[in-house]
Amino acid sequence: MYLKEYRICMPLSVEEYRIGQLYMITKHCHEQSEKGEGVEVVKNEVCEHPEHGHGQYTEKRIHLSSRLPGWVQSIIPRIFYITEKAWNFYPFTITEYTCVNLSVEDLSVREVDYVDIVLDELPQKHYKEEEDLKTFQSKKTSRGPMSEGWRDSTSPIMCSYKAVKVKFEVWGLQTKVESFAHKSIRDILLLGHKQAFAWVDEWHGMTIDDIREYENLKQKETNEKVVAGLQRQSSRGSRSSSTD
Repeated sequence: MYLKEYRICMPLSVEEYRIGQLYMITKHCHEQSEKGEGVEVVKNEVCEHPEHGHGQYTEKRIHLSSRLPGWVQSIIPRIFYITEKAWNFYPFTITEYTCVNLSVEDLSVREVDYVDIVLDELPQKHYKEEEDLKTFQSKKTSRGPMSEGWRDSTSPIMCSYKAVKVKFEVWGLQTKVESFAHKSIRDILLLGHKQAFAWVDEWHGMTIDDIREYENLKQKETNEKVVAGLQRQSSRGSRSSSTD
């Protein structure tokens, strides 16, 4: 088992982050979904928690077969997806892939990783000049650009804490798979939080009702892209089998 807690400072207030995070997740999923890959939203509905009260539950299928390295593709089915279940009781969120809630013992041994949305580098395939926070400046808020030491001088500022436990108990593959999973998760968190601020002029001023309307529109379009791609994959697979 490999447990890490990611700490991500953002040049936003806690109230702004609520809107920005939801906007980023919805737009990012739409951008990254194509040819049967990406994020299919299965459920998005209101939920309740005995301690945190009213919230939003989402269930998603993350299709990523062709995005995995060759050594992973060799041990999984041709069409592969991860199910994500998330309960959002802002500012508290619970997200499950194949993990359970953290115990006191887990928290005492967790590794802490500080993610810097300005200075940490993304894989080159994800880089966009307009999303480079070392040069980006918001027209609506006048925040940015930012440089080394920005976390000590920026206002407003808040920190998002993401505790992630990865467990893959298969002899000979456990360390490799768990390390790969955390590398992928860190890249996703870094890219998503960079975009949440780089897109601030698109979402700043929106209400939670505006965001829910935007989610409904984009999730429908995203699901159509993913499902259409899966159908094409299935059709190609059937034709290939028939000619073998």
